[in-house]
Amino acid sequence: MHSAVLLIEFGSIILALGLLGRAAARIRLSPIPLYLLAGLAFGEGGLLPLGASEEFVATGAEIGVILLLLMLGLEYTASDLVSNLRAHYPAGLVDCALNALPGAAAALLLGWGPVAAVVLAGVTWISSSGVIAKVLGDLGRVGNRETPVILSVLVLEDLAMAVYLPIVTALVAGAGLAAGSVTLAVALGAAGLVLFVAVRYGRVISRFVSSDDPEKLLLVVLGLTILVAGLAQQLQVSAAVGAFLVGIALSGEVAEGAHALLSPLRDLFAAVFFVFFGLHTDPASIPPVLLPALALAVVTAATKIATGYWAARRAGLSVRGRWRAGGALVARGEFSIVIAGLAVTAGIEPSLGPLATAYVLLLVVLGPLTARWTEPLAALVTSRLRGRTGTGGTPVSAASGEGREQQAVPDSSR
Repeated sequence: MHSAVLLIEFGSIILALGLLGRAAARIRLSPIPLYLLAGLAFGEGGLLPLGASEEFVATGAEIGVILLLLMLGLEYTASDLVSNLRAHYPAGLVDCALNALPGAAAALLLGWGPVAAVVLAGVTWISSSGVIAKVLGDLGRVGNRETPVILSVLVLEDLAMAVYLPIVTALVAGAGLAAGSVTLAVALGAAGLVLFVAVRYGRVISRFVSSDDPEKLLLVVLGLTILVAGLAQQLQVSAAVGAFLVGIALSGEVAEGAHALLSPLRDLFAAVFFVFFGLHTDPASIPPVLLPALALAVVTAATKIATGYWAARRAGLSVRGRWRAGGALVARGEFSIVIAGLAVTAGIEPSLGPLATAYVLLLVVLGPLTARWTEPLAALVTSRLRGRTGTGGTPVSAASGEGREQQAVPDSSR
C-alpha cells in the first residue's frame, strides 16, 4: 500500500511539473518560479501536503543538484576556465562586492548572525546561468558584442562556487575555524588537482570514459559523477563541487555526448529539487519576509545592472551594449536555491528559506524583463535628460548594428 501511494504521489508531482513547464514555455517564462510554487502547494501548510514520497523526493533533489553542477562543468574546458579567470577576474571581484555585500548586510540587519549572512550573500551574488542563456536565445542576442562579457561574468561566478560551497558547507555544519580551514584546503587542493589533470591528461580521461554506445556512456558518466560527489561529501566537501570538477575533467566528444544524454535527466531532477525546496517552505512564512525580499530584489537588481555595465565598459563596448549586459545579469535562480537549501537543511535560520524563495521568485520573473527593457529605458531617460539640459545628440539607430558583431561569437561550450 505504501509503495502504491508513493507511486501515485511521485507520478502526480512529475505530471504537474510537466504541465507547468509547458505553460511556462507558452508564456516564455522560466519554469523555476512555477516549480517553486508547486513545492509550496505540495508541502506542509500547502493545498495538498505529501507524505509518502517526501524521502524519495529528497534523494531526487540531491541528484538534481549534482546534475546541475555536472552539466555546468561540461560547458567549459579547464583551459577555458583558466583563461577566463586571468582575463576577467576584475569583473568577478566587482560582481562579488556589489552583489554579495547587500545579502550579507540584509542578514545582519535582520539579526540572523554571521553564518546566515554568508549564505544570503551567496544567494544574492550568483546569477542564473540557465535563465540568462535562455533569455539571450529568446531575444536573439547570442551574437551581440556584450554576450562574451555576460558569459565571462557567469563563468567567474561558476568558478567561485568551487571555493564558496565548501566554505558554506563547513559553516552550516557548525565546523570550527580549524575544521573549516581544512575543508577549504581540501576543496581547493582537489579543484587545483582536477584542473591540472584535466589540462594535462583530459584526453586520456575522456578516452577512458568514451563509448560509442550511448547507454554505456550514460552509465559510466553518471556513475562516476555520483561516486565522486559522494566521496567529496564524505570528505566534508560539497557534493556539488565534486560533480562540477568531474564535468570540467571531461572534454571533446565525450562531453558533448554526455551533455546530450544527461540534459533530460538534469531537467527532471532539477525540477524535483525546486519542488523539494518548496516542500520545506511553509507558504504562511513568506508574507512576513516579502518586504525584505522585495527590497533586496530591487537593490541587487540595480547592483547586477551596475556590474554588467562596468564589465562591458571595461571591455570597450558602447553605452547601449553596457546597459544590455547589465540587464541580462539580473535573474537569480537555481544556484541561489542550492545555496539557501544548504542552510535550510541544517536549520540555520527559519526565515532564510522563505526569504530566498520569495527573492528568487521575484528576480526570476523580473530578470527577463530587465534584459529586454533596461537598454530602451536607459536610452529614453538619457534622451529626456539631454532635452532638459539643451544638449544635442543623435540617437544611434537600432538598424546600425552597433550592438552586434559582424560575425558570430564563438561558442564557449564544448
